[in-house]
Amino acid sequence: MLDSYKHKGLRKRLIEGIRRKGITNENVLNAVMKVPRHFFMAKGFEERAYQDNAFPIAADQTISQPYTVAVQTSLLDVQKGEKVLEIGTGSGYQAAILLELGANLFTIERQRELYKSSQLLLKKLGYFPFSYFGDGYKGLPTYAPFNKILITAGAPEIPQELLKQLKIGGILVAPIGPSGSQDMLKVTKISENEFQEESFGKFVFVPMLKGKN
Repeated sequence: MLDSYKHKGLRKRLIEGIRRKGITNENVLNAVMKVPRHFFMAKGFEERAYQDNAFPIAADQTISQPYTVAVQTSLLDVQKGEKVLEIGTGSGYQAAILLELGANLFTIERQRELYKSSQLLLKKLGYFPFSYFGDGYKGLPTYAPFNKILITAGAPEIPQELLKQLKIGGILVAPIGPSGSQDMLKVTKISENEFQEESFGKFVFVPMLKGKN
């Protein structure tokens, strides 16, 4: 697996574009610079990897647009050592970004094909999250509570089970809404029964599905 000067140059150009779109969190931008996105895509699409677009991967899923990854990661405001739950491992790219930020990462994937492939790739690249095959709507109650929770697929509503697994003072970031258009929500848990909700614009994600395949 080669991360050439050309790849790094394309990545730097991508980051400049993301910065122009309003991403100012330097830790997030540095993490995007460190993670070779082309490793998470099929061979032959290296240059497409550094265009600011989503791209199809296995199991009818996508690797998210880099700008979208940067938005979600910035809203999550990950601090080193925080316990983070990611719903939807997918290609493993977002997981790698979170690990670069120092997250103690738990990640869950419902598609067995992606669960296996992402786990192998992340280990090959030197990333070691706690990876689980299961239903994202249920989260990981055994390992709760979490400082931060990130949902990487569009859900019709915020899963209540995940809110229960969030620490008081913790943050959940998720695209919420019908298929084709979701609001990017940041939810802060004020108390066991009180939440502060903020919206950060429209995005489009593949749907979050129940169960596991």
